[in-house]
Amino acid sequence: KNKRYILCLIHSKERKEKPFRIMVRFHQSLGIIIPMSLFSRTFRASSAFVPNVAIASVTHTAAFSTARISPKEIVKRDIARPIASMSPLFSSPPSSSLRSMKIRPHQMRTTARFATEEVSSYEVDEDEDTEQLLADNSISDSPMEINGVNGDDAPAPNGEAAVPFREVLTSVGIYDKIKTIRDMPEKRPLSQNDVFCNRELKLSALKAMGFDMDYTLAQYKQPAFDKLAFEGARDKLVRALGYPEDVLDLEYDHTFWVRGLIIDTQRGNFLKIDRHKYVRLAYHGFNPISSITRKHLYSRTFNKVPSFTEKSFVNMDTLFQHVDAHLFASLVDMKDRGEYEFLDDRTYEEIYRQVRQCVDLCHRDGVIKDEVARNPEKYLVLDDGLFPMLKSYRDAGLKVFLLTNSYWEYTSVVMNYLFHKEKVGKEEQKKNSWLDYFDVCIVGSCKPAYLVDPYLNLFRVKPEDGSLLNTDGLFEIEALGPDGANKFLEQGKTFQGGNWNHLQAMLEIDAGEEILYVGDHLYADVLRSKRTLGWRSAFIVPELSDEMRVFSENVPLRKKITELRKLRDELSIYGDMLRRTSADPDSEEIKAKLQQIDEDDAVIKDTLAQMAGQYHAAFHPVWGQMFNAGYQDSRFAFFVQNYACLYTSKATNLGLSSINRSFRTGGEMLPHDRLLADADSEFSS
Repeated sequence: KNKRYILCLIHSKERKEKPFRIMVRFHQSLGIIIPMSLFSRTFRASSAFVPNVAIASVTHTAAFSTARISPKEIVKRDIARPIASMSPLFSSPPSSSLRSMKIRPHQMRTTARFATEEVSSYEVDEDEDTEQLLADNSISDSPMEINGVNGDDAPAPNGEAAVPFREVLTSVGIYDKIKTIRDMPEKRPLSQNDVFCNRELKLSALKAMGFDMDYTLAQYKQPAFDKLAFEGARDKLVRALGYPEDVLDLEYDHTFWVRGLIIDTQRGNFLKIDRHKYVRLAYHGFNPISSITRKHLYSRTFNKVPSFTEKSFVNMDTLFQHVDAHLFASLVDMKDRGEYEFLDDRTYEEIYRQVRQCVDLCHRDGVIKDEVARNPEKYLVLDDGLFPMLKSYRDAGLKVFLLTNSYWEYTSVVMNYLFHKEKVGKEEQKKNSWLDYFDVCIVGSCKPAYLVDPYLNLFRVKPEDGSLLNTDGLFEIEALGPDGANKFLEQGKTFQGGNWNHLQAMLEIDAGEEILYVGDHLYADVLRSKRTLGWRSAFIVPELSDEMRVFSENVPLRKKITELRKLRDELSIYGDMLRRTSADPDSEEIKAKLQQIDEDDAVIKDTLAQMAGQYHAAFHPVWGQMFNAGYQDSRFAFFVQNYACLYTSKATNLGLSSINRSFRTGGEMLPHDRLLADADSEFSS
């Protein structure tokens, strides 16, 4: 709705060429015109131009400024910065005066970005400028000479201690110019508290940082916390829905489960799939499904590839769902035994739906929150770094907000305990001193709807008693005039519900990329905020600490597995070479060699199966490594890589980084690049 496509007749004053036609995209809300033709002789698709005069419709003509907008600015305006402040330019006829237009103060600041360069949270390095030069053919065909790059590495100076990066710095001729390197540790220190980067992020370019509460700011003790929901839901199934009394004997075991699984509610199955949606491992209840059955159910369906996005498939994206999974699997096993007529009359899907309803009710009716309020020390993990982290980011100029699905009463209990590090009395709790560390607090947000539904209403919460007051949301902020957001928050900064429009208006933020949101739910916190709003995202993975420890302990075994898999691949290549280059591929000699290759491969395959089983069992005896499925990335890892800009084991790890920190990726390679970079490979053109 904000774009129009115009066929333009371009006259070039700088070149003696005939006028030619080119299709351009006119972006109303951003105020730029982008040539769409990749093959134009004068303008490249990476160029964009700002009209000198306003355009009312496609029938008006426009003069173009001669200044070319950089590719980075195009990204800001066209993708990452939907700037509403420019829209008045294109809703009035050409003769209208800019002074007569009503532009809000914060929009005026945004408009100024057109004239001055502003740093984006994506701009960690200047690589994109180099790539653009390559695209524009502005670099000579002859390679640029850098001292030592095309020759041998310079030897280490005699008697000098080992210095990290010495070899590469010497090879490019700048070793003597880099002074800090001699003070750095020889090896990079790595711990379970590190923050890992999938997409480059510059913290100093952020304007706000937000946090979920449950399993993000507040970590829970297992299995004590989960048992509240498990036992509460178990009782509701029996007392309210008439399930057999034997259900009350079911016990909870959180160690059977890992995140990233998919529940097939229609069949009562639990699946682990890889990034290509291939089911690598499957269980029916607590019983493993054979390879043949698994493939017939999920791989060999005629003319149909399962997407695992249908309603009957449920992703285990959060630790809360371990309770649902264990209770459902227990009931699946009870149903399969055929001893309960009540369960025989219900489908697996109906059983799961009732399990989900009962667990959800436990989060709302007091079964969980009342017990946590009575004994917070039994269920909540204290973290000394929490409030110092929040203070450091606020002191650095960032706006900090809390955005949680928990309602006010429970949020107040949890955050007061984390702040005071002990249970406090009602009068002290009513003060809610922890709110001083947040600019905005939103409870009962109903994520992911909060991030996609612009019609959800915003209510103000009175922290003293939890009562709600109506607000007019965006209209009220607008009606307060200049500095409306601050005036709105002066009346109270704690809210329930609403949607992302309210939040960004209160924070006075126009672009999603200026917000970093930290959460533990892969879909509701990370994927939806990233894909819909363009927020930067940090994913909390408490299991990461154990995953890293086990990985580190099994590096030698992993290397052996990798080498043996590489050998199998090279045996296959060698067999193809024999068939292709032999004068007589059907000769007895060639057949014998090929037979020997098959026998060698079988021996390696059997050995690999045992080693791979040992490796995955080190992570988890049933499901193996959380981030891998077979030899591929798991689907869970795929979504983490694609939607989490950062990920770490706990939220306070972010507090170990200053606002000046820039997170960089390690670089990505396709298989052909990895093989070329392998020291054992030899390339022939």
